[in-house]
Formats: sequence, structure tokens, C-alpha cells
Amino acid sequence: MQEDLEKVEEARDVMISAIAQTMVIYGVTPSVGRIYGVLYFAEEPMSLDDIKDQVAMSKASVSNSMRELLETEMVIKVWKKGDRKDHYIAEKDFLKNFINFFVKKLRQERSLIMKANEQAKPVLEDISTNSTDESARIAAKQDLENLNNSISYFDWTMRLANDLENGEIFKYYPKQKKEK
Repeated sequence: MQEDLEKVEEARDVMISAIAQTMVIYGVTPSVGRIYGVLYFAEEPMSLDDIKDQVAMSKASVSNSMRELLETEMVIKVWKKGDRKDHYIAEKDFLKNFINFFVKKLRQERSLIMKANEQAKPVLEDISTNSTDESARIAAKQDLENLNNSISYFDWTMRLANDLENGEIFKYYPKQKKEK
């Protein structure tokens, strides 16, 4: 019986390693992925100390990683009766995790570009209409056209993000039904 439990732990370790490696694809560090994997397979909520012991990281590193996981809603803070420490559980719905993560990244991307656009556009408009340098006017007009093209892209990404969040996307790409 003990041998079977050890095999279960080995299988979990394989999956936790795979989760950590796949999270790198999304720009998340392997240690954050490892923490998520440990919580994913945890049978009950875990404290920071419990997690620290499982992943062999410092408490500060675990705390920073947990903050990242909480921001993307991949982990949820829960109350555990009789314990004053915070405890955490993993959101086990990978599709929900993907949507939360992807939507957050789309919104961050749009925000960064739109702020830069707000700064660059007036400068380019001024140069495109008032500059005495013909090559500068042409370059500014081309850059303005590029900025305008990017706005239509970001409008599309926001529609995509909204449809992911509100579930409209599933009219076109239905979720697969769970097999019994």
C-alpha cells in the first residue's frame, strides 16, 4: 500500500513539473508554476509555510509567487477554521485560468500601447501638418496611419477579451463536455 502511495506522489510530481514548464510558455516563472501545481494536487488548503516546505523555496519567494497567482485568480485565499494563517487553494478549471490570464494580458498590452499612442499622436500630427521638412511630414503621416491601424487591432482584442469574459465566445467555440 505504501508503494502505491509513493507511485501516486511520483505521478503528481511529473504533473507538477509539466505544469511548471507549461506556465513558462505564458511568461510565468517555473517556481510560480510549481506552487500552482502543488496547490492543484493538494487535498486541503495550504498555508504559505506548507507551500514553502513542499517547493523548497523561501517564504518571501512563495509570498511573491502567491501574489502573482492571486492576481490572475489561479489561486484563491480561503479561511480555515481554527487557524489564523491565510490558506490557499488552486482554481482547478484550466479554461477559467486561461481566460483570466489571457484577458489580463490583452488589457495590459492595450493599456501600454494606448498610453504611448496618446503621447506620440499629437507630436506626429503636429509634424505631419506643420513641419517644413517634407521627409519628416511623410514619416509622421505614415506613423499616424500605423497608429490608427493599431487602434483597430486593439478594438478587436478588447472585443475578444470581453467575449471571453462574458462567455459569448462559447457560442462559436463551445466548451467540450466532460466525459464520464
